[in-house]
Amino acid sequence: MKKIGRFKNPEAQQRYFTVYEKALRECPQPDEVLDVACRHGTTRVYRFGAGARPLVLLPGLMATAVCYAPLIPGLDGPVYALDTLGEAGRSVQTRPFAGIRDRALGLDDVLAGLGLDEVRLVGGSTGGWHAVNQAIHAPDRLAGICLLDPTTVSAKFSAATQRRALAAMVLNRDRDWRRFVAWSAGKDVFDQPAAQVVVAGIRAYRARIPLQDCPPDDALRGIRTPVLALFGGRSVVHDPVAAAANLRRLVPQAEVEVLAEAGHYLYLRPQDRERVIEAIGS
Repeated sequence: MKKIGRFKNPEAQQRYFTVYEKALRECPQPDEVLDVACRHGTTRVYRFGAGARPLVLLPGLMATAVCYAPLIPGLDGPVYALDTLGEAGRSVQTRPFAGIRDRALGLDDVLAGLGLDEVRLVGGSTGGWHAVNQAIHAPDRLAGICLLDPTTVSAKFSAATQRRALAAMVLNRDRDWRRFVAWSAGKDVFDQPAAQVVVAGIRAYRARIPLQDCPPDDALRGIRTPVLALFGGRSVVHDPVAAAANLRRLVPQAEVEVLAEAGHYLYLRPQDRERVIEAIGS
């Protein structure tokens, strides 16, 4: 059981879900709430709208489906927003992951359980890593992937990110998390419900997931799924110019764009949000 992610204790779990439910109330009302079985547990899925071209949203680390609240109203359905299995949220892990391929196989189980094919995957931050991992290890259900300032795909986290995140986790005070969130997002969004969910998840949940690192160059070169990637020109969590250049070099068929004034929180500014929604729908 030590290899299975879980909340630290019942009190931490209760505190977390108080924050989570508050953030969920800020989201559009889903048409359906599902808990989809897969080989490693159950994955919480929120469905919005209907249609013939399924769109599946993969959140960043501990960000859950609520991080996509600003985008969902502008997206054509059906839109499926997930809580990542193995992290805080309403998904429940019951078996350990043997490696990164297991994470792709688990997501493939979820897509199969939803009856989806020709899926457009959208991943922001570490969700972008999951989308790429899917394109490498279990691409058969995919029509394409859209990456929103993806981390540990074509560039590692910056040294400053690692230092600042570690300091915030060790000190674990609101003021330290506020500094980190403001620095990483490019604006003080600490009090926003989606940011509160991330911090609450880090504080309350013990994740037991395989090491997430940049895929080998040959694995990226082997991707055949269509790729669209948007990077924030002011993103500080990695070098966005180098990340974009590396992705163009390793996945030459990918469409890659750098939004010059955007930070890692790629759709924070309304004008960047409009471009992100347009790109996802293309």
